[in-house]
Amino acid sequence: MAAEKATYPLRTMCHVLGVSRSGFYAWRGRPLTSPRGHANATLRARIRVIHAESRGRYGSPRVHAALHATGLRVGRNRVIRVMRAEHLRGRPPRRFRPTTHRDALATPAPNRLRQVFQVAAPNRVWTGDITAIPTAEGWLYLAVLLDLYSRRIVGWAVRPTLETELICAAWVLAITRRPPAAGLIHHSDRGSQYTSERYQQLLRAHHVTCSMSRAGNCYDNAPTESFFRTLKVELALPLTLTRRATTNLIGEYIERFYNRDRLHSSLGYRSPATFEADFAARV
Repeated sequence: MAAEKATYPLRTMCHVLGVSRSGFYAWRGRPLTSPRGHANATLRARIRVIHAESRGRYGSPRVHAALHATGLRVGRNRVIRVMRAEHLRGRPPRRFRPTTHRDALATPAPNRLRQVFQVAAPNRVWTGDITAIPTAEGWLYLAVLLDLYSRRIVGWAVRPTLETELICAAWVLAITRRPPAAGLIHHSDRGSQYTSERYQQLLRAHHVTCSMSRAGNCYDNAPTESFFRTLKVELALPLTLTRRATTNLIGEYIERFYNRDRLHSSLGYRSPATFEADFAARV
């Protein structure tokens, strides 16, 4: 804690680490037995603060990456040992059911993406999908548009029903934030919302090229499926919340944590915002 006073408020660290301020000052008056002991105490404090700042979402890989981002070089196995000793762990995965319903009369677009998920620049490929989230008032449906380059959520919307208006709202938010670039590819599954004439008109109006996954193949839209899994695991929404409260937490997670701060293994343990900023600095 003494080593981190310049970075984090003492009151916050005492709350996170479960110690009193008087206890900290008493400890500070007693010298540690060795440099190794001081280093271990510093590492434990940093790990607990990083884990708390992620709201308990980070496991050892992202805690390890966050430590490296602050300039502290420490082995992955050492981080694992400390987290075990401190009883810290990431949130475990849960199972969720799909929400895709096809329109048998609609003609789907070809799969232009073909599971090529590495993109050269932002605003080249956006992927869209819908998921269902349980609340105390019934299901809440979340639609997102994800920029495949940075994994940033560029548009999202929630509604109590699974209608086409849901994905239209996510689209409007996305194009308001960043107007589609020429040649943008929009990839989704073959759900009836995405094949609807209303949504296809929106894509055509902005000269967007449509791409769709093969029937029943979730791997064709794996990055967006991965985002939903991450959101549900890390947010761990209780079933006692109203739709409004759930919406507020989803918005806070996407805008304040996921887009700005969350470290992605596929981005070299950088956040979407940092990954895009690094791209802008190179061009």
